[in-house]
Amino acid sequence: MKIFTIALVLGSGLMCAAPKGGPTYYAEVEPILMERCQNCHRAGEIGPMPLMNFEQVRPWAKAIKNSVSTRKMPPWFAEAGIGHFGNDRSMSQKEIETISAWVDAGAPAGDKKVKKAAKEFLEGWNISTPDVVVGMQKPVSVPAGSKIDYQYIVIPTGFTEDKWVNMVEARPTDRTVVHHAVIFIRDPKSKWLREAQPYVPYVPDRKGSARRIDVGGGGNEILHTYTPGNLPDIWKPNQAKLIPAGADLVMQMHYTSTKKDSEDMTKIGMVFAKQAPEQRIMSLIAGDEAFVIPPGDPNYRVSGSLTIPNDATLLSFFPHMHLRGKAFEYYLVDGEKREPMLKVNKYDFNWQLSYQLAKPLDLKRGMKIEVVGVFDNSPNNPYNPDPKAEVRWGEQSWEEMVYGFFDVAVDARYDRRSWIQRKPLPGKTE
Repeated sequence: MKIFTIALVLGSGLMCAAPKGGPTYYAEVEPILMERCQNCHRAGEIGPMPLMNFEQVRPWAKAIKNSVSTRKMPPWFAEAGIGHFGNDRSMSQKEIETISAWVDAGAPAGDKKVKKAAKEFLEGWNISTPDVVVGMQKPVSVPAGSKIDYQYIVIPTGFTEDKWVNMVEARPTDRTVVHHAVIFIRDPKSKWLREAQPYVPYVPDRKGSARRIDVGGGGNEILHTYTPGNLPDIWKPNQAKLIPAGADLVMQMHYTSTKKDSEDMTKIGMVFAKQAPEQRIMSLIAGDEAFVIPPGDPNYRVSGSLTIPNDATLLSFFPHMHLRGKAFEYYLVDGEKREPMLKVNKYDFNWQLSYQLAKPLDLKRGMKIEVVGVFDNSPNNPYNPDPKAEVRWGEQSWEEMVYGFFDVAVDARYDRRSWIQRKPLPGKTE
């Protein structure tokens, strides 16, 4: 897995004195880094170097200017003007200009007395202190240069009562080899992967003629998805996902090997809702699996849609493709009206992000969520494993997927089946 790196470049002009009245680290720059950078650039997180104080930031000043000026950092790929997202991590033009002016002035520290209070982080987590931490009991080996099938690991919860999860975060111990981790909630009545032993990595037998649906979790709900650079799931106090009593978690681990042997031991932290929620969060998906991308095609489009079976509130988007992914779009279709909600014009396999609506959107029964994935299977795509290949759906990164995940909130009295089947709530009629 490619991890973001910045080249260390020290300019000869960085040691000159700051012009009077120009930006300084403590007064202007540090507040920007606190807000935009430190969540990832601190010990134990995905950023390759910490940026928590002047001594850590100063050697990287010129490289930081280059990265923010070209908008390589912070990673954010939503097209401006289409949708408004509460987790938009991109820098404003004013913030970029402030950092650039600071570097051009010699990256001065300034008066430490104006330093803002340091942003507080919980060591080891991006959520509040977990009520429960579960995960692998032994590391999974990832040999160098190997092809690794999806690994499914059953994690018993031991829950004897229903648990409403308000925050959840998955944390690999080696992010360089974890392409993604999808955590499913296996219902106590589900027969999916019952042959797998708890905590033992398992690869389903695919020799039978019947098509397996392991990638989709055997019809079970998704608790959480980890991808590089993405954030944990933290919902409003009145929102949560349900783990029923007696349910297990199933970790779907997609490992991509590097040039050296590695191992991973992913864990999952959960914070429970303080009281019964008013809204239940459900993760849905629109996409297609029947596509064939022609060799050399630089702009192949694949679309899919999902009709909303019952009223809900749309919260967020999470587009997913592999190495040939070029762009991704979400549309809301209401009768003859087709409105864009998100356009990712430069999809980046190495930074698979979620996009959380600043203002949740009411969905009415019968509306459609349509997704469009655009693939570049040409030699001009530097990540393309084989421009001469005809590409179909598949689990591995050299194959392709086009899945548009999205989260909705529904009345907490619904379970997934009754919401999909449009059954009336207790005390309600159609």
